[in-house]
Amino acid sequence: MKTRTKHPLIVGTFILTVTGIISRLIGFLYRIYLSRLFGEEGMGIYQLLSPVLSLSFSLTAAGYQTAISKLVAEQTATRKRPSLRPLAAGLSISLPLSLVCNAALFFFADFISTTLLREPRTASMLRILSFSVPFAAVHSCINGYFYGIKKAGIPAGAQLLEQAARVGCVYIVSAWFLAQGRALSINVAVLGLTVGELFSMFLTIAAISPYGFPLRKKGALLRQAQGFLPPSSSSGQILYGKLLAMALPLTANRIVLNFLQSIESVSIPTQLKHYGYDTITALSVYGVFTGMAMPFIYFPNALTGSVAVLLLPIISENYALGNMDAVKKATLRTIKYCGLMGICCMGVFVSLGRWAGTTLFDSPLAGYFITTLGFICPFLYLDTTLSSILQGLGLAGHIFVINVICLLVRLGFVFLAVPRFGITGYLWGLLVSQLALGILYLGCLNRFLKKTHRSARHFCN
Repeated sequence: MKTRTKHPLIVGTFILTVTGIISRLIGFLYRIYLSRLFGEEGMGIYQLLSPVLSLSFSLTAAGYQTAISKLVAEQTATRKRPSLRPLAAGLSISLPLSLVCNAALFFFADFISTTLLREPRTASMLRILSFSVPFAAVHSCINGYFYGIKKAGIPAGAQLLEQAARVGCVYIVSAWFLAQGRALSINVAVLGLTVGELFSMFLTIAAISPYGFPLRKKGALLRQAQGFLPPSSSSGQILYGKLLAMALPLTANRIVLNFLQSIESVSIPTQLKHYGYDTITALSVYGVFTGMAMPFIYFPNALTGSVAVLLLPIISENYALGNMDAVKKATLRTIKYCGLMGICCMGVFVSLGRWAGTTLFDSPLAGYFITTLGFICPFLYLDTTLSSILQGLGLAGHIFVINVICLLVRLGFVFLAVPRFGITGYLWGLLVSQLALGILYLGCLNRFLKKTHRSARHFCN
């Protein structure tokens, strides 16, 4: 118990890392299963939904999860027991937004599929996907509370249950279809995604009840968080002000970034056609890249992603207390170990990438992608944690500008290099943008820490 109290980052990172490795292993095997079940073109169509899902999550949940985590972490630094009111306030905004997004995706699926995604076959998939948005919003907000109090076990368990439910649903439904002699559709994979979010939501709701948030009190807590119950109306307004001050910039930043990423994702198959591919080949290449190679490269990110999630409340808490020494130590250790891990992973992927692509995915093209993408590992894993540190220090605006710059670099390669050099041109852009992202993050962090150090010395003198 003492170790848990003194080293929440180590314990929490261990829990999330173990869970992340198990979850990614399941997801990795799941990707292999999907690729053999639906083929490279089917994976390409399925991956076209990624920008829609990311944009929906950014609009309805991502900023509120982070804001809840930061508010609860700050309360933890000054109180014995943090309040549930930040969670109630976040839910009262995030849930209605997610229901509106759900309706928009369902009723405008035909327009989005033909005009924006440029693939009519995604319309039915979007309708199924739309129901996952409210489920994701609820469990993300609750996860934000648990991250804030440094209890990573609940989000970790929700992640595992989500993955298991997703895989189980797809396996059962596809087995039933095949037993009936009916043709399989990639819609089955989208159904699995929605079912996974549903199970994850149920688990987090059940987990938050012992903390004083049972369903029978939910309405009262929401009204109190909104300031409708006296005498806390002024405190409710202050709470909403703090929540929105954190969440809205993060939401706006993520929407802009995901909009640019959506342009990138949709444009890659189109630019591959300009290179000379037909529709099937373009979607197949895109499916191999995003559905096989990229998940393989991101597999070790289970560790750095866990560190990033838990660094945010810890950095926020120490920064609120003025404990900059703890912030610097956490930053230096993060850079050291994440950079070292990235270099080791680069060596593995560059050496064994072609073998992995051919053996695991039965795709030499996947092997080529894995080998080439291996060079971004030192920056990819480091950038994840650096972004979390900068957010904890309140530098979300700087993160936004840096990410926009790097995305514009990638988009430049998509529109200028891909039509001339094919998918290799996009790989070059990915390498350049990831390198630039790491350098800019480090420069921004270095300037902030130096400025803070000078201010502290001036105050002491």
